[in-house]
Amino acid sequence: MTCCDLKCGLITGTVLGALIAVLGGILIPVGNMLIKNTVHKETVLENGTLAFETWTSVDIAIHRQFWLFDVQNADDVVSQGAKPVLVQKGPYTYKTRFIPKKNITFNDNYTVSFVLPAGAIFEPSMSVGTEEDIFTTLNLAVAVCILTTILLCPSGVYSLLGHKFANLLIQRSNSSLFQNRTVKELLWGYKDPMLGSMLGVFYPYNDTFDGPYTVFTGKDDINKVISDMKFNKCNISHINHIIQFCIHMLTDGSSFHPFLDKKEPLFFFVSDICRSISAEYEGTVDLKGIDVYRYMLPPEALASPAENPDNQCFCTDPVITKNCTMAGLLDLTACRGAPVYISLPHFLYGSKDLVQGVIGLNPNFDEHSIFMDVEPITGFTMRFAKRLQLNMLYGPSDSIVILNKIKDYTIFPILWVNETAGLDDETADLFKKELIGRMELLEGFQIGLIVVGLILFASCLIGLIVVCMKPKNTKLPLVVK
Repeated sequence: MTCCDLKCGLITGTVLGALIAVLGGILIPVGNMLIKNTVHKETVLENGTLAFETWTSVDIAIHRQFWLFDVQNADDVVSQGAKPVLVQKGPYTYKTRFIPKKNITFNDNYTVSFVLPAGAIFEPSMSVGTEEDIFTTLNLAVAVCILTTILLCPSGVYSLLGHKFANLLIQRSNSSLFQNRTVKELLWGYKDPMLGSMLGVFYPYNDTFDGPYTVFTGKDDINKVISDMKFNKCNISHINHIIQFCIHMLTDGSSFHPFLDKKEPLFFFVSDICRSISAEYEGTVDLKGIDVYRYMLPPEALASPAENPDNQCFCTDPVITKNCTMAGLLDLTACRGAPVYISLPHFLYGSKDLVQGVIGLNPNFDEHSIFMDVEPITGFTMRFAKRLQLNMLYGPSDSIVILNKIKDYTIFPILWVNETAGLDDETADLFKKELIGRMELLEGFQIGLIVVGLILFASCLIGLIVVCMKPKNTKLPLVVK
């Protein structure tokens, strides 16, 4: 090979290496755009997309775990006004959300409407006992009667007449402040002797529907996918205008818009408490080999209205809430049509008055907080734990015999529930193969081109410099002896 050929080859290699490296660099934004477009396409709620298939699927099991509180000193509470001593027992686990969404209707304004059928199947292998386990708990009918009387007739002659009427109902049915009920009765319903009708914490539930809901499909704006939810339940038309103003209808928490920003809080709607709540980024965790963002419910979500004005809507009684300074409690009476209060389990983030109103509670952040693990590229929720406690109230009354010895208003915890679901191994492997695997392959190809191009460019350039700097050979005359 002549010197000219060597130089030409090195120049060609240098140019080719530069072109390969540039091509690898160009593929980075092109590849990112390709990934972004693919994710946007697959996260729109319409037939044929991954998001729609996941959204309508019931393959991932969702369970509700119940912990019930058993009163150890019911007689002392009634006869002496003692604080209730509680012992929790659980979980009693039920499989829920196993029936697909129904009445799915696509609308002209890039929204889709649907209803969620409700059903619960007891899971003995995941429970500490049977549905026939008996608990001593607050008498739901008596609590409803008492609190309704307090709210409707707070003072004056109407208060006296209301309390005497409530006392008459209680005595005629031989009811007391507490009752013995099985798990099945307390959760799903029993015929109450005082009301003469069915009553239960979740009655009616099976064969009922949650909704209807209306959410954006994201086809016109991917940042609105499954957001701006319209929700009709709990006799919304009867809720006062303050409650209507305060309820923000947003995503249901099953999915969010793709390409999440850690600094951006996530808002989602919880039908159980008839309101939207926000979750803030806590950290990145590994879920079956997938990096997910963990979002937690911040303490200010249940702060007193004095600290968080957004909660003013749920402060409806200045006496019970101590002039709206009580934290950790939401009054859902207007929404649910029954005098119930929602909190986190064991009154986590609650005022001391709540925790110390009964004996036996032990708030624990790890066990009682709400969290979601969301995959940041697609916005899909991969794992969640929604934990809420249902409470009712009783208080002193001179006219209601069973309350004569009660000293103060008490927010009484009935039970708390952990609704949870997580990514199974098969779905995790499929997700890693279809999304993460392809992204890593594309990234590897891009980096490979850049590295190969730079190596070829550098080696050929160095070789060319060496050749050019090499002194030329001079021909010496032949000496013939």
